[in-house]
Order: sequence, then structure tokens, then C-alpha cells
Amino acid sequence: MTRMIKIQWWVLLCVAIGATACSRSEPPSPQAKSVYTVAVQFQSGSESSSYTGDVRARFDSALGFRVPGKIIDRMVDVGAQVKRGQVLARLDPVDMRLSAESAQSQLQAARSDFNQSKADLERFRELRDKQFISEAEFERRQTAYDVARAGFEQAQAQLSMSRNQTGYATLVADHEGVITALVAEVGQVVAAGQPVMRLARAGEKEVEIPVPESRLQELRAATQVTVSLWANPKASYKGEIREIAPSADSVTRTYAVRVTILEPDAQVQFGMTANVHLGNVATARTALLPPTAVFGKGDSPSVWVVDGTSSQVRSTAVTVAEYRQDAVVVTAGLQEGQQVVRAGVHKLFEGEKVRVLAAPGK
Repeated sequence: MTRMIKIQWWVLLCVAIGATACSRSEPPSPQAKSVYTVAVQFQSGSESSSYTGDVRARFDSALGFRVPGKIIDRMVDVGAQVKRGQVLARLDPVDMRLSAESAQSQLQAARSDFNQSKADLERFRELRDKQFISEAEFERRQTAYDVARAGFEQAQAQLSMSRNQTGYATLVADHEGVITALVAEVGQVVAAGQPVMRLARAGEKEVEIPVPESRLQELRAATQVTVSLWANPKASYKGEIREIAPSADSVTRTYAVRVTILEPDAQVQFGMTANVHLGNVATARTALLPPTAVFGKGDSPSVWVVDGTSSQVRSTAVTVAEYRQDAVVVTAGLQEGQQVVRAGVHKLFEGEKVRVLAAPGK
């Protein structure tokens, strides 16, 4: 009886194990990853770009006195229109006048010495001719005359320089233009050559714009340049690229570009905000992709292209012409209409199946 119970117990245990094994299901297959894609759209032809800058004079000079002194008068303010030869500021001329008077006195003394030496030389020449003095004595008198003459000429030059310095105490405009800045004020003692004010010459006006290094080629390829004012957007002026800085700014890492405004009218004033438009910039056939769609694979950038039939991704090498702040410009490696994964590219592997989601907002 006991043996029968054991057999029944083992039979029930086997039946339970078999039922449990049969009830187990196969593990579910992994779900395909969900991705967002962007369709490749190539564009070709020409495009236009614009940059913002300010109107400046082509020639903007720092004016200063040629002699040191204390500023006692200033006749102009910022924004003043000045003519050539107009007096702008003056230094205290007292010391310069004293210097000129001292030079005048020195000249009179040197003239007296020169006249005396000249008269002595004539007398000693006659004595030499009559053989009353030796040749050596006459040569000493000749040397004294030469020294007196050199001293007289030096005194003349010193007086002329002192008079010039007296004139340098008055700062005048060497060109017609506009005062754009004042660096020194009345009562300030300035050194020779120290800037006192800035003068923007009248005439040629231009706009200075900062351009990133990635846009320099585009700038050089522009065939049409126009300038518009922020204060009057309806007015448009032809422009011409005059100068591109040979090196980038150490802080902004941009290149300063000077655009000359051709035939500006009275509305174009110094300091105004202006927009420089570059038209007909020749471009190759390009497509714009999000920066997050491109990843590095080997030595070349690549993207994940979704196969429309198998829903699998495959890596495709592309040629990048330019990296922008909000886009990557691709010129080769893709075809029109292909679906490119736009985000999460580092979580995919070759041949992986994905599920394409509709773009947000659609």
C-alpha cells in the first residue's frame, strides 16, 4: 500500500512538471527602436546672406598736438562738422613763447660772434698777405670764423623750430570731416602725439561687418553687394567689398570686412546701423541636415539611412561642406528623398530594425 502511494505521488509530480513546462511561452522578441527621421532635400542655385555692421569713415584719424602742454581751450564737440584748417583746440603757449624768446636772444648773440669773427678774419687775411702773421695763425682765425658761422646757423634753426612749436600749440583740422570722439578735456596735460580727438574724414563711407571663417568663401564669391540702413530699410545702396582682414579677431574669432558704400547720400550718417546683403552667391547642390544626425565613423562623417523596405538602418558616408550652428551642409553621399535618422545615432548598430515615428507636431 505504501509503495502504491509513492508511485502515485511521483506520477502526479511528473504530470505537474510537464504541465508547467508546456505552459511556458517563448521569450518575446525585442521591439524595434523608435526613431525620428528627416527627408533629404537637395537645393541648388544661388542664395543671399546678410550681415549687420555700422557705418564708418574709411579714414578715421586720431588728432593730437605735436608738442606737450596743458589744454586751455577746445572749440568743438562730438558730432561737429569741421572744415580744413579750422582750429579745434589750443595749448597754453606761455612756455613756448618763452622758449622762442630765448632762441631769439641766442640768435642775436650768435650773430654778433659771427660778425666779429668775420671782421677779424678779413683783418688777419690782410696781415697774412703782408707776411706780418704766420699761416698757422691765420688758420686758427679761419677755424674760429667757421665755428662762429656754424653757431649762427644753429641759432637760426633753433629759433625757427621754437617758432614752429609755438604754432603747434594750436590744433587744426587737416581735412574736412566730423569729430567722432573726444579723448582729452580742457585742463588736461597731454604729451606730444597723445590723441586728443578723432576726426572722420568726409567723403568715402563704408560698413564694417564681422564674418565667421566658414563664410569667407561665400563672401568672396558674391557678385552683388547692397547696403541698407536700419533707420531707413527702404533705401538701398550699392556696395563693394574693399578689404578682408588677414587674421581673425582674438576674442570673437571673426574676420573684419570693410564694404564701401558707393554713392551714399545725406541719409547715411556715421555710426548708423547698416545691413550688408550678399546676393547671387553661387552654391553647389547641397542638403541641410541637423547636426545631431551626423556622427564620426573612421575618417569620414556618416549618417544612418533607413531602408524603406526592411526598416533597417545602414551607415552611409557623406561629404560635409560646412558645419553651421544649426545645420550641417552635405554635398555628396545621399540621394533625394532618403530618410536619415536625426537623433540618437550613437545608440544604433548596422542592420538594426527601427520604427519611424512621425515628426513632432504632425
